[in-house]
Amino acid sequence: MQQYTSDSLIVHPEKTADAGCIVDVTQKRAGWNTIHFQARHLSADQTWSGITNHCEFALIVLSGTLDIHSTRGNWEEVGQRSNVFAGLPEALYLPCNTQFDVKAKIDSEFALAWAPASVDHEPCLIRSDSIKTELRGGGQTSRQINSILPPGFPCERLVVVEVYTPGGNWSSYPPHKHDVHKHGTDGQLMEADLDEIYFYQFDRPEGYALQRIYSGVTSPLTKAGNPIDVVLTAHHNDVVLVPEGYHPVSCPPGYTTYYLNLLAGSAQSLAASDDPDYAWVKTTFKQKDPRVPLYPINPL
Repeated sequence: MQQYTSDSLIVHPEKTADAGCIVDVTQKRAGWNTIHFQARHLSADQTWSGITNHCEFALIVLSGTLDIHSTRGNWEEVGQRSNVFAGLPEALYLPCNTQFDVKAKIDSEFALAWAPASVDHEPCLIRSDSIKTELRGGGQTSRQINSILPPGFPCERLVVVEVYTPGGNWSSYPPHKHDVHKHGTDGQLMEADLDEIYFYQFDRPEGYALQRIYSGVTSPLTKAGNPIDVVLTAHHNDVVLVPEGYHPVSCPPGYTTYYLNLLAGSAQSLAASDDPDYAWVKTTFKQKDPRVPLYPINPL
């Protein structure tokens, strides 16, 4: 089993020969066999091409507007927001063995996540008016969650959501984990074994968030004799990898933290287990923070 450290669990943007690539996380780099992630930039009228091969793809428009042509269909003017803090997302799901071209109508950024799949689902355009939003937590754990590819979406493995955390608040809190696939006595899925990407952006360029990743008593890392407990500082366009363990996030006052969550693993699910030491905090949740939602939403 890979030895995870504070250096290996965070991926920073870097300049490469691929000028349009903001950040790239391969399966080999992450030490898992599920998600490959990229964030990309396209200037107006530029085109980028890809092929899904044996993977299912999710393309999420972060900013700008794209025209997407493929061997499985064509979609015009996907994406309507100027940045991730300005409105609900739009996205496209593509199945295996699909060739596609992405053309930017204006300067645009988009994220891509793909994972191996064996079932050929239909392509699906997700418009902003179909995005359902949940205001989760309460008080200083209040945050906004936009469901893009939620559990139950017609795909094989991918789950995709966006999360906004106001300054001074915590999210992914109480700490939870999803590193063991287990069912309850009634057969209900209690926890899925999922790998997870956190892709960060901030409403001011100097913004940052702190994310702790630590093993629980039933974590596979602990069983393997490789417990982990690190705190990572995530800046704009950084990617944090969560292969195991609990993983709460803290946002400093004065800044709003955005992260795009992409998950894949043993089930198309968000089934997770709270850290029993901190689960009691849920009983203190009362009023929601008035700073969420950040913009008009389609509530769950």
